[in-house]
Amino acid sequence: MIDIKLIRENPRLFKDGAAAKRFDVDIDRLIKVDADLLDNKKKLQDIATEKNRLGKEIPRLSPEAKKEVLDTLSRLKEQEAALNEAVKQLQPEFDDLISQVPQPPAPEVPYGEDDTQNVELRTWGTIREFDFEPKDHIQLGLALDIIDTERGVKLAGTRNYFLKGDGALLHWAVLRFAMDYMVGQGYLPMSVPLLMRDEAMRGTGYFPGSEEQTYQMERDGLNLAGTAEVPLTAYYMGEILAEQQLPAKFVGLSTCFRREAGAAGKDTYGLYRIHQFDKVEQVIIGENDEEKSKTYHQEILANAEAVMQAMNLPYRVVNVCTGDLGRGQVQKFDIETWMPSRNSYGETHSASRFYEFQARRMNLRYKTEDGKNVFCHTLNNTVIASPRVLIPILELYQNADGTVAIPTVLRPYMGGKERIEPRH
Repeated sequence: MIDIKLIRENPRLFKDGAAAKRFDVDIDRLIKVDADLLDNKKKLQDIATEKNRLGKEIPRLSPEAKKEVLDTLSRLKEQEAALNEAVKQLQPEFDDLISQVPQPPAPEVPYGEDDTQNVELRTWGTIREFDFEPKDHIQLGLALDIIDTERGVKLAGTRNYFLKGDGALLHWAVLRFAMDYMVGQGYLPMSVPLLMRDEAMRGTGYFPGSEEQTYQMERDGLNLAGTAEVPLTAYYMGEILAEQQLPAKFVGLSTCFRREAGAAGKDTYGLYRIHQFDKVEQVIIGENDEEKSKTYHQEILANAEAVMQAMNLPYRVVNVCTGDLGRGQVQKFDIETWMPSRNSYGETHSASRFYEFQARRMNLRYKTEDGKNVFCHTLNNTVIASPRVLIPILELYQNADGTVAIPTVLRPYMGGKERIEPRH
């Protein structure tokens, strides 16, 4: 959520920011509602002051004067009731409008309409050239008997799957390696709840806007989280931390659920766009300092790159353009990993910084050394998400005989096994 004072001071900044991010928000209406609210609340305060003053005078007044004051108090109460009703009507509209205002993108974010206009910053690794006809990850998975999409669809509908045998072990190996790496970097490991109340979804900025992508448990008033970002970022929701507690660095492993509404016919083949997956997520809750946030942003990006480099997976880093940013993101870097079956890079990580956007929505603050309560800054990034990352692992590590070599760093997590072979 944006500080309304900033919108009052520079509405053009937020109009331009909303347009750049392609969000339809009525800033002019917000300013009008805000002004009306302020006016009505000031009048209510003035009435309260006058009522208090008159109340103190009554004991000293003559009967005639007392009656006049009582008549005045009666009129003030009527005005007060009307003003309270006006505030009651205006406040929900204000809350709704301000919750929709996106954070303006940072100056270093490239302007663009969609992900095709994201700007490549760098690449890492060498794209493999095959001297045989390579298979895609589903062909490999079926031949090795480690992936079963047919029964996944039969039991759970489209975009579902089973991982079997070494496929399941490889999936868990990736996640365990990523967790171990992050713990080694000093991040606190967290096992998180998957069902979130609406307050946590709103606080992290997923509501309003992502209701259609969320599996909602209406009977219980709960939502299946699409990422551990929600519980990790909202962990201190509504609290005031000590400055010494910052930065708080968390890493969580969770199953994630996404409806993929609006993705009909898009990436329907294989394990790229699915309803359920597992992800290791890193979150930093930091000080209200933009330069420190930029440093943390580079840190969480470097963590993800280190994991990819350890598995020797070629990737590129892109600076996400304005039209591909979410409502709360100031800037986002994506890591896209080379996937031979797509003959292109596919997104595997998103590193975002929010400044105080999420913390303000969650009322997450800390007390500075001089005693002031200020909002925290928040950041998050994928460390690894599987089974999507199994696409490049299987496809890039395949051999001409149909087997798949296991990345060296993952072998200790698979009992020292060096390759995946067909089960007989």
